[in-house]
Formats: sequence, C-alpha cells, structure tokens
Amino acid sequence: MKYIYLALAVWGTIHPMSYFLRWFLEHGFDLGGLVQAWHANPATSGLVWDLTIAAIALTLLVLVETWRSRDWTRLVAIPATFVIGISCGLPLYLYLRLRKA
Repeated sequence: MKYIYLALAVWGTIHPMSYFLRWFLEHGFDLGGLVQAWHANPATSGLVWDLTIAAIALTLLVLVETWRSRDWTRLVAIPATFVIGISCGLPLYLYLRLRKA
C-alpha cells in the first residue's frame, strides 16, 4: 500500500499543478485573482471550503500523530497540503506513516 500512496502523492502533485501552472501562464502570478477564481460561483466556493476543512483536519492529525510517534519527517505533509494541495498531502502522509513498515 505504501507505494500506492506514494504514487497518489506524485499524481496529486502533477495533475492539479498542471492546472495551476496553466492559470498562472494565462493570468500571471496573481494570487488575488486565483482566490477570486476559486470563488467564481457557489459550487467552487463550496469545493474550496470542503478542501480547506479537510486540510485543517489532516494538519491536526499529522501534528498529533507526529508528536506521539516522534517521527518528525511526517511534518512535511503539512506544507505539501497547503502549498500543493490535499491531493498530495494526504497520500504523502499515509506513505510516510507506512514507509518503515
């Protein structure tokens, strides 16, 4: 399973980022415009909030389990979640949890 999680983390990086890169190429590095595009309609706003709440829940899980296990490398899942997305952060964290097994 750990290699499936690793593959999902890679896919969760490449696939979503391809859309973000296209957006940046078209609109420049306009973070305000990107956030505005995320809230273009109620459906996209709902998706943004859904992903934000899931990212916060994952962050809490990572913090608690990292503190218990003292495996500090798991913390890399937090910036991966907020810089790339939960599609990378969650499978990356699951991979990191299982990598020593």
